[in-house]
Amino acid sequence: MQRPDGRRTTELRPVRIIKYFQQGPQGSVLIEMGKTKVLCAATVEEHVPPFLRGTGKGWLHAEYALLPSATLTRTPREAARGKQSGRTQEIQRLIGRSLRSVTDAAALGERTVILDCDVIQADGGTRTASVTGSFIALVLACESFYKAGRPFPVKDFLAAVSVGLSHDGEPILDLCYEEDSHAAVDMNIVMTGTGHFVEVQGTGEGRPFTRAEHDAMLSLAESGIDKLISYQKDVLGNFLDWRVGRSG
Repeated sequence: MQRPDGRRTTELRPVRIIKYFQQGPQGSVLIEMGKTKVLCAATVEEHVPPFLRGTGKGWLHAEYALLPSATLTRTPREAARGKQSGRTQEIQRLIGRSLRSVTDAAALGERTVILDCDVIQADGGTRTASVTGSFIALVLACESFYKAGRPFPVKDFLAAVSVGLSHDGEPILDLCYEEDSHAAVDMNIVMTGTGHFVEVQGTGEGRPFTRAEHDAMLSLAESGIDKLISYQKDVLGNFLDWRVGRSG
């Protein structure tokens, strides 16, 4: 099949991650997946929610926002409307769940890491780009307070990607907006570096899908996430790559 940008069905969009994009947060990146661009920032605060005080464990949560000019048609600021949309709440819960799955709360200590994901430009896959970029921001933030000889707070690598089925039933990797809006099936997959699934979100938007089609999309997502994690390791470099998953 012919994709809008000429990619093969098994090919990711061009990926670029720029570390330390902002000066203020302990960790920050700009991630680009094709035309989608998301600023991911990790801020460390020396306190935890009341339910964790005195436990020695930390917390992590995420916030997500789509800038008004990120889409072809301006999207009004949610702050101006006085409440977040259900979509925004769902996405930021997904990001938080995903990153907590690879975070050692005890190694984090009584600290809170806040991940801010702001979409500068949206062309599909903003939630998956947010997960992939936030992982790098989290590792950079943890390095800012990590003491050698102790477990590193990040236990494993993590990335996410979208997959789908075209209307002729062909699995496709890393959907842009045009593909996403016309896909028969759309899925978002989050996986760890050790090959474990964290989240599988799949919807038959155009038609129901079979178990065989489901398995084909999962296999395609695995191959894409392997490539993303390999790139994350290159971005972090040998020093920080070695930190992830270390017990001391």
